[in-house]
Amino acid sequence: MVKSAFSILAVGAVAGIALAPVAASAATTQPAALAYSSTPGGGDPDTSVTFTVTVGALTMTAPATADLGSGAPGTTITGAVGSTSVTDDRALLGATWTATASATDWTTGAGTAAETVPATDVTYTPGTITTTPVAGLATGHTITLAGTPQTTVTLATNGDNTATWDPALAVAVPTSATGGVYSSTLTQSVS
Repeated sequence: MVKSAFSILAVGAVAGIALAPVAASAATTQPAALAYSSTPGGGDPDTSVTFTVTVGALTMTAPATADLGSGAPGTTITGAVGSTSVTDDRALLGATWTATASATDWTTGAGTAAETVPATDVTYTPGTITTTPVAGLATGHTITLAGTPQTTVTLATNGDNTATWDPALAVAVPTSATGGVYSSTLTQSVS
């Protein structure tokens, strides 16, 4: 009996020796299995990164009313309209826009010939134009007003931009004009 217990113990010892190298071998290969690369064949992984530049509209603002002052028949009445601004948020490559102005005839009373100053007797001068991001991008054009739009300011650049000016109107009052408050509609637009 002692002999068979010894035999079982010897067989277990031999099996343990045979298993030990396999366990040791598995332990040495484990760290290599933990190494990971997202790029085939190793190396540094690349990440594609994006963002979006948003775009907006082309808009213009101008005063709702303006008073040019007063003067006698045969004189020139000159006054400022007030701040006119164009905001271009279209974020375009090669952004261009053109501002225009037109006007109805100035009238008072019943609008008879003696109570009318034709739009063509009035000039529009943009004056100094302030632009961003860079000064001097815009070009101003002095025009004689009419019922059809005439170019007043142009601009060409890249990306978003703004331009602001304070146009002056000069009214050549006819010598035959009668007294009264004359009114007209000045229409400015941008495209």
